[in-house]
Amino acid sequence: MTLLRKTPWNELESVQRQLNNIFDDSGAAAGNWLPAVDIRETKDALVVETELPGIEKKDVKVDVKDNVLTISGERQYAKDVSEEHAHRIERSYGSFTRSFSLPPNVDTVNVDATMKNGILEIRIPKAESAKPKSITIK
Repeated sequence: MTLLRKTPWNELESVQRQLNNIFDDSGAAAGNWLPAVDIRETKDALVVETELPGIEKKDVKVDVKDNVLTISGERQYAKDVSEEHAHRIERSYGSFTRSFSLPPNVDTVNVDATMKNGILEIRIPKAESAKPKSITIK
């Protein structure tokens, strides 16, 4: 007889298995996923970094309209992998969309986007009036 130690991780794995059974793992395959996003502020800009490993630039779109930043795209499922030989598929595939309201003090005309090593970086410069400035005392 083998004794198994009960840990919180075992409980979490059990819940994960139950959720996978309920959704039959179809949520990830059907394209309902959201890439991770970090948003930070520098003295000159708002910087949005999005994790998009395995996605090419041509499959990503960045839009700014009415002070809303929208990142959308699609991760294609690898066609050369036969599902009958797949033992586990955990990565999400399909289309995604993330939208973020931008503060009014940014310059939405001069937005710059670059993609390197699976990270999309969007720099939204602050308007001149929002940048910190030193005041000379007279």
